[in-house]
Amino acid sequence: MLRLLKVFFRGVIAENPVFVIVLGMCPTLAVTTSVEKAIGMGLATTFVLVCSNFIISLVKSLVPNEVRIPIFIVVIATFVTLVKLIMSAYFPVLKEALGIFLPLIVVNCIILGRAEAFASKNDPFASIFDGLGMGIGFTLSLMLLGTIREALGGGSFLDIPFADGLSAYTQTIFILPPGGFLTLGLLMGLFNHIGLRRKRKNRGGRNK
Repeated sequence: MLRLLKVFFRGVIAENPVFVIVLGMCPTLAVTTSVEKAIGMGLATTFVLVCSNFIISLVKSLVPNEVRIPIFIVVIATFVTLVKLIMSAYFPVLKEALGIFLPLIVVNCIILGRAEAFASKNDPFASIFDGLGMGIGFTLSLMLLGTIREALGGGSFLDIPFADGLSAYTQTIFILPPGGFLTLGLLMGLFNHIGLRRKRKNRGGRNK
């Protein structure tokens, strides 16, 4: 169980897909203009990650090496289609808001990367925890970006406007592409700084 928890938290913190590994930048910048879209994309990606990791881990010994990647993509595309159908039935407004970025989950580097680097080499339970960790890490990253950009650029949170006095200080640039790059860069710098401090502290503790 301890091993599975390490696998899970590695995706959330140490190997965070957005701020550390820097994957999935296209949807990260596109959907984080609001918290609602950020949560929707994060949960959809998490679902696809967990399910595809699990199935790929189950069938890995049956898949010829020569067609490994095409089969992985077919598995991922199946779960993306399922997500689209569910959203069309129950969350049509969110589906329309996510637009083309919902079907593009198929080619998200995070999902194919975990299928190739982890699920195809590990057992199903570990693959589920890896998918959960990476998915939740991705979702929390999108939520953080979405919260900052929506609050500073739109004067709201989850589309609930702030009081008039606070909304007067909003800067539209934060919901535009330059503001997305600026916010992402600052947060990546902060995460890398924290990571470097942790490594130095660990090295210092071992040298004592």
